[in-house]
Amino acid sequence: MTFITIALVVTGGAAAAPAAETPAPIQLLCGNITDHFYTYIRDRGRDSDPKQVFTVQDGILRISGEEWGCITTKEEYENYRLIAEFKWGERAFAPREDRARDCGILVHSVGEDGAYGNVWMRSIECQIIEGGTGDFIVVGDDTENFAITCPVAPEKVADCHVYQPGGELATIHGGRVNWWGRDPEWKDVKGFRGAKDVEKPVGEWNRMECIVKGDEITIILNGVEVNHAQNVKPRRGKIQVQSEAAEIFFRKIELVPLKP
Repeated sequence: MTFITIALVVTGGAAAAPAAETPAPIQLLCGNITDHFYTYIRDRGRDSDPKQVFTVQDGILRISGEEWGCITTKEEYENYRLIAEFKWGERAFAPREDRARDCGILVHSVGEDGAYGNVWMRSIECQIIEGGTGDFIVVGDDTENFAITCPVAPEKVADCHVYQPGGELATIHGGRVNWWGRDPEWKDVKGFRGAKDVEKPVGEWNRMECIVKGDEITIILNGVEVNHAQNVKPRRGKIQVQSEAAEIFFRKIELVPLKP
């Protein structure tokens, strides 16, 4: 397995060796989808996508949502800025045809394909869902091997912590930490919009950045920091992009390497 990271080289003595050159950004949607990813679909396994749930045309990735699964990077990564530009499509499928459009980017994905719910690798999810884009979800095994720590508000909403800069730190090994502006009256209905939503309306392009550095992850949505986690476990892994019954398009998935 190839492991991608950036290192700063320093030697002892009177002079230090020059820092290693920073690699160029990685454009994960350039070329064929199989250049950087493989598919994994529930009840089908790896590299079996007869319904073309995942397709790339003219540099745009379409995820139909018709079947549950993901595309997964062939390599592992750490210390990077992931830039994803996405917009929702119109189609949706059972059992979520009338529910909030749902997707997600799973970082630090480790272990076996399909280990979680026969669909995904265990990981840390940067959620993309109507009204909740920017939430964190620990897609783990309820052990200390998977965890995030976030500053949170004093009160939970629907039994979930809510990110609050400067708040008391809370560590979770499963479940979610909502982004700071998630509507407390959020409902799992198609087209939901909250009063403080940073995400743009359906059909418009959004820019989501996941800054993954050391044991921290920061999520920035359309230029606004919406969530931040520290003491993240694990600290590296593959990256998955989900299919969860909603049509979604990505025109960019770019990795910018960062120094540790």
